[in-house]
Amino acid sequence: MNEDGMPGKADMNLGYAEDGLPLGADGGGRQPRAGFVALIGRPNVGKSTLMNHIMGMKLAITSRKPQTTRKRIRCVYTEERGQIVFLDTPGIHRPKNKLGEFMTDAALSTLKEADAAVWLVEPVNSIGEREKEIAGLIEKAGVPTVLAVNKCDTVKNNVLPPILEKYGQLADFHKVIAISGKHSIGKEELLCALFSLLPYGEPFYDEETVTEETERSLVSELIREQVLRCLSEEVPHGVAVDIESMKEEKKLYRIDATLYCEKESHKGIIIGKGGETLKKIGTGARIEAEKLLDRKVLLKIWVKVRKDWRDDEKQIRAFGYRK
Repeated sequence: MNEDGMPGKADMNLGYAEDGLPLGADGGGRQPRAGFVALIGRPNVGKSTLMNHIMGMKLAITSRKPQTTRKRIRCVYTEERGQIVFLDTPGIHRPKNKLGEFMTDAALSTLKEADAAVWLVEPVNSIGEREKEIAGLIEKAGVPTVLAVNKCDTVKNNVLPPILEKYGQLADFHKVIAISGKHSIGKEELLCALFSLLPYGEPFYDEETVTEETERSLVSELIREQVLRCLSEEVPHGVAVDIESMKEEKKLYRIDATLYCEKESHKGIIIGKGGETLKKIGTGARIEAEKLLDRKVLLKIWVKVRKDWRDDEKQIRAFGYRK
């Protein structure tokens, strides 16, 4: 038996399939594996995009702005080899406020709790000090990690080998893989590597479960995604979304939401001239919500001010941000 009480290779007369994963004692079927995998990395490396691609549906919001993901999102990927519970985490960065501290702490605590991890990085020749710090945190956590060099489709093939080699020297990784979160490059190799790291065991969730997030939480994030896409500079990072009411009727959902910003001047920017910016945010969010809920949505959005809420722990918790 392994330390976690799960059967090891010595406990069973196992054969191996072409993908390298163990077959049952009679060689007739794979032993299922199940475990938790943390997705970690700096902001904007493509963690949420990768997870959405693996899941085959949009469960985490994305944007070109840093710190899009604010809290851990749990998604459940199930197939014949077993079940991977992906933990998408906020980007690891040097925090400038208490919300930023929460986000970084959430990412690091998730790393310690996982059975395995994927560290996403970008294909750059010069590895910065922050990457070296993250590599140190991974080694300290002691969790087996696959290093995934994302966005490999953006560089020429002859450039990749030296980049992979440089990153591979940062820590003792289980594997170093070139992938593209937007496409299928490296996806199967990544999944195979992750399944090989997980313990044997039955799934934690039924096959129909894809996330623990509630519809209310997902809609809230879809609205915040539109805020990030429609606004620039610092304003969108100071916005929190609260779903005041979400009522399901026969053929539609009625949703009332409030955007909370930190300054009166930001409120005017969010609303825009003649309400145009807020209308744009609402239209984009409604379209995405209808895709998610598979039903018509009537969405109303208000804008209010809560001064400096990102540095107020009580308000941070009130908006649902918990470690």
